[in-house]
Amino acid sequence: MGATTGRRRIVRLRAVDAGEAPAAPADARPVEAEAASAADDGAPGPPATAAPRAVVVRRTERADTLAAEEPLLVRLAGAGPVRSGGAAAPGDGLTLTMRTPGDDFDLVAGWLVSEGVVGTASDIVGMKLCRDEDNTVEVALARGVRPPRARAHLTTSACGVCGSDTVVEVAGSLRWPVADDAVRVDPAVIAALPDRLRERQRAFERTGGLHAAGLFAADGEVRYVREDVGRHNAVDKVVGAALRDGALPAPGTVLQVSGRASFELVAKAARAGIPVLSAISAPSTLAVDLAAECGLTLLGFVRGASMNVYTRADRVR
Repeated sequence: MGATTGRRRIVRLRAVDAGEAPAAPADARPVEAEAASAADDGAPGPPATAAPRAVVVRRTERADTLAAEEPLLVRLAGAGPVRSGGAAAPGDGLTLTMRTPGDDFDLVAGWLVSEGVVGTASDIVGMKLCRDEDNTVEVALARGVRPPRARAHLTTSACGVCGSDTVVEVAGSLRWPVADDAVRVDPAVIAALPDRLRERQRAFERTGGLHAAGLFAADGEVRYVREDVGRHNAVDKVVGAALRDGALPAPGTVLQVSGRASFELVAKAARAGIPVLSAISAPSTLAVDLAAECGLTLLGFVRGASMNVYTRADRVR
């Protein structure tokens, strides 16, 4: 099993004013940076506002810390149900996803929730890391739990359900409808969630290259935070952790994510029984449509003291 981060050698380039730079190393290259003027291409333009200046491009070599990304094969184990109607059979690979190593059991459990396969921790008999195969988890489902269809393609770290479901299919298949959740959340609590999430992103602090998802109570109390190169994986890890703790469904909670709100993230929140999804960036049109159909509160551009509420604004007050 790999680490969440790795070290790689890089060449760092930095431009500094020649007059302010210390003695340039042998491989430094002088560059003349000219102010904009109409003489560049003969077209009319604003007059130059500064004299041309010389800069030096400095090169340094050092090691940098990067977010790890490795494949994870999820395989069905045990003597489960006989293959039927396209469902996976024991020994089949269920999915191959690119993820940041760590919290892999949470990831698998959350993915199974997102697929609509499991709803309680007891639906999963066990999970194990395969000793003879790197980056492989075998999952055994309880008797009577129907496995998902095996995926015929790689699920990348930027991919969720990849369009395999529609708004009607997701909304009509929810194990725990969220429309009737009576949660009310103070806008001040929501405004503080991105910073509270950021404070707990330990790997992001070292790499700057990971998404995060966090499940919070309506008063802002943190319950789970997970990181991954894929925003969908980060959500699956949070949902899986809650499932394994017996904390699903999750009424009265807010799922805060570090990026945009896509259709897939809305689907994952709704299938986990989470009534509110908050994102620091924009939602897509399909995400808004699905949130409205499910009765889920969707917020975007949650930054500082402002935010947009796209659906079920009655819960934010």
